[in-house]
This record gives sequence, structure tokens and C-alpha cells, in this order.
Amino acid sequence: MTNQKDDVNPGDDAAPGTAGTGEVPCPDCNGTGDLNGVSCKNCGGTGKVIKGVGGA
Repeated sequence: MTNQKDDVNPGDDAAPGTAGTGEVPCPDCNGTGDLNGVSCKNCGGTGKVIKGVGGA
């Protein structure tokens, strides 16, 4: 079993699978995972970040 804390990238609000969150395109690399020929540090090269959804 992997530690979910290790799966969190700098641009994530929470770990993957956390209730009330969803994947959105990374705002730094526009979802490409690449920034000027280098893996995007904000999303860890995935092109996605985890953000809170809803607004209760």
C-alpha cells in the first residue's frame, strides 16, 4: 500500500481519492504535464491537480 501523502503534488489541495475533490487541468502547464520542456513541478508531470469541488 502506498502512502497517499506521497501522491500529493504542490498544486493539489488534497490526496487523490479524498471525498469532495476532483481532478482538474493543471493551471501552470495547461494540462500538458510539461513546462518549457521540463516536467511541471506543480502537477508532478501528470497534467492534473486535485482541487476541492462544491461549495457547501
